[in-house]
Amino acid sequence: MRTHKCGELNTQQLGETVSICGWVHRRRDHGGVIFIDLRDRAGLVQVVVDPDVADTFAIAENVRSEYVLKITGLVRVRPTGTVNANMHSGAIEILANEIEVLNESETPPFPIESDIEVNEELRLRYRYIDLRRTAMQEKMKVRRDVTRTLRNFLDDNEFFEIETPYLTKATPEGARDYIVPSRTHENAFFALPQSPQLYKQMLMIAGMDRYYQVVRCFRDEDLRADRQPEFTQLDIETSFMDENEIMEVMEEMIRQLFAKVINVELDAEFPRMSYQESVSRFGVDRPDLRIPLELVDIADDMKAVDFKVFSAPANDPKGRVVALRVPNASDLSRKDIDELTKFVSIYGAKGLAYIKVNDLAAGLEGLQSPIVKFAPKEVWDSVLAKTGAQTGDLIFFGADKATIVNEAMGALRVKLGQDLKLMVGEWKPVWVVDFPMFDWDEKSGRFNAIHHPFTAPSCSVEDLVANPAAALSRAYDLVLNGTEVGGGSIRINRTSMQQTVFGILGIGEEEAREKFGFLLDALKYGAPPHGGLAFGLDRLVMLMTGSSSIRDVIAFPKTQSAACPLVSAPAVVTDEQLKELGIRLIKPFGKEKVKQD
Repeated sequence: MRTHKCGELNTQQLGETVSICGWVHRRRDHGGVIFIDLRDRAGLVQVVVDPDVADTFAIAENVRSEYVLKITGLVRVRPTGTVNANMHSGAIEILANEIEVLNESETPPFPIESDIEVNEELRLRYRYIDLRRTAMQEKMKVRRDVTRTLRNFLDDNEFFEIETPYLTKATPEGARDYIVPSRTHENAFFALPQSPQLYKQMLMIAGMDRYYQVVRCFRDEDLRADRQPEFTQLDIETSFMDENEIMEVMEEMIRQLFAKVINVELDAEFPRMSYQESVSRFGVDRPDLRIPLELVDIADDMKAVDFKVFSAPANDPKGRVVALRVPNASDLSRKDIDELTKFVSIYGAKGLAYIKVNDLAAGLEGLQSPIVKFAPKEVWDSVLAKTGAQTGDLIFFGADKATIVNEAMGALRVKLGQDLKLMVGEWKPVWVVDFPMFDWDEKSGRFNAIHHPFTAPSCSVEDLVANPAAALSRAYDLVLNGTEVGGGSIRINRTSMQQTVFGILGIGEEEAREKFGFLLDALKYGAPPHGGLAFGLDRLVMLMTGSSSIRDVIAFPKTQSAACPLVSAPAVVTDEQLKELGIRLIKPFGKEKVKQD
């Protein structure tokens, strides 16, 4: 039907008669000569229609934006002064001698190319229109290139691509499962996989040695800009490699990915940082190292002050008091600080104390803040010294439970870095290692796994039982610009250790046998040392394209309420379907019955 793509044409085709197909991007009538910019996935080309070709000209007069056309014509040089250097085809145009309307189009619900902001719900409702936009097509191209480059690297390194089931069994992965009823097994249900974790471990036990899969995963959880109920990850598992070897191979893969797809040279060696150091310095376990701001512990300075807001958490084993120095920010207004106070309240902070360092040499007289009077000079001298404060700086303080301080001040650090344009460097990867094995849930009175129950500890069974709260895991996360793009661990490969971890998590023998009997059995048959990780493909593409949400790099994403406006899913099913599955719906208390459109 076509001899060339629109955006591929250039001076190499001069003098040739070509046939192209695409959508009318723009139509212009200039004093009897009609210009049509025709668009396909490869780009745009300008078509000229002269009135000398009457039938063709008559068709051109009636075409509108987004009509689908086939145009045959002669490739010629554009007249002097009309060359468009921003287009691959900008030096040529096509003199049309034949136009065929392949399909007409109604006026789109929003412009294909414009600076007009379009409501995201409308974009998702008409996603097939949204995806015609050049920016979206470029993102889909990057996604294609990312997937292809990753596959090529893993193929070259002797990994096998192996598919694992979508219909599987519910396992604890930290989020709710999507449940699928089985028609053939009465009162039984499948679960959609949150990850292929157990299958890939059993592939290692099966001797597959190196596995990968570009796989869809499903989690029924609350959504954010970087979360979707269904998402894509690059899943990887290896045998006979320790964590250092795995991280080295993955580093090289990510370096090659960035170099080949977006022409970015990442560090020759990614730095490594312990979980404890990351939380201490940045408040989070996914630090954005482009931001040169750090939290400084000042609890020792505040234990004896009369200001209970500071002294109480300073003397609480579970509390934390920190200072965050922001260089040259003393000109922030009270309104600005009030906005920042409101921001940290989202994370549970009850307030945001601050000191403006107007004149460091003037001592207390050079400090501007309502809290200065609550502590003696030597306390503030120590704080100024620890933070490295200089004249013109602004120091913010966080004081509360450690979890609240870390979350609130960590988020404040990122916001200030972005708002005040303090970023240094464009790409900052870091491995975060030495995570705790467990955290203690006060409400349930039990331990939870930081990663998942199959992560190996870095200690013996005896040491793990003796002090589970102090145990570190052999886990590792790859963080890029403050976003976790991949995470993994060395897995447990001995039945005794796996049963011990289950026991610490409150999973008794009977429950463990019911949920994970197949894994416990498999571990008995020569399970090799193995480990792996998974990369969030959507997050990687989001970062590499400069997008603010993974929804912009997924062809057909869900909204933040986990709905699809395009096909109106989820939807009510018929009574016949429910009867066939043996399911009866019960209206949740206080909610109206769902009506089908």
